[in-house]
Amino acid sequence: MTAMHRRRLLGAAAALPFAQAGMAQELPLTPACGPQSPLTPRQTEGPYYTPHTPQRGSLVEPGSRAERLVLAGRVVSPSCQPVAKALLDFWHCDENGSYDNVGFRYRGHLFSDADGRFRLETIVPAIYPGRARHIHVKVQAPGRRILTTQLYFPGDARDWLWRPELVVSMEQRPQVRAAAFQFIVDA
Repeated sequence: MTAMHRRRLLGAAAALPFAQAGMAQELPLTPACGPQSPLTPRQTEGPYYTPHTPQRGSLVEPGSRAERLVLAGRVVSPSCQPVAKALLDFWHCDENGSYDNVGFRYRGHLFSDADGRFRLETIVPAIYPGRARHIHVKVQAPGRRILTTQLYFPGDARDWLWRPELVVSMEQRPQVRAAAFQFIVDA
């Protein structure tokens, strides 16, 4: 990774406050937003997408003992303006590397707030054969084209789809991993 790319990923100008007890410290958003920021890259939705997910901010399943993850961030325009009411539809595998193709386990959608912020509680998905650990997402600014992409975890470049510009910033916190990402979309 080049020094310039690393600065861009880690030197995000905006920071993300977490509203939950024990998560009051800020975590930098990746990628940084600025005058020459490209749109968030598109990636395949893969074979496991299911439409019409329930609206919810937590995908944590009752009885799950998997490590918890809080993914938070913003949806912004190329000029760094917040995108309110953007639809974010998330899905990922469970702690064993399996996708629920019948129901809505580890699937759901939410909307960004007036400042373009979102917050999702879930688990750290498993690594399964042939893939880096990842979370699928579709993001749509009101009235605009859907962005389908995947988010990746730091240090996990184990497949050909993994892209450094789609890596979340992350840190371990008490009882949870905190992750942050900023979607830059056509708005």
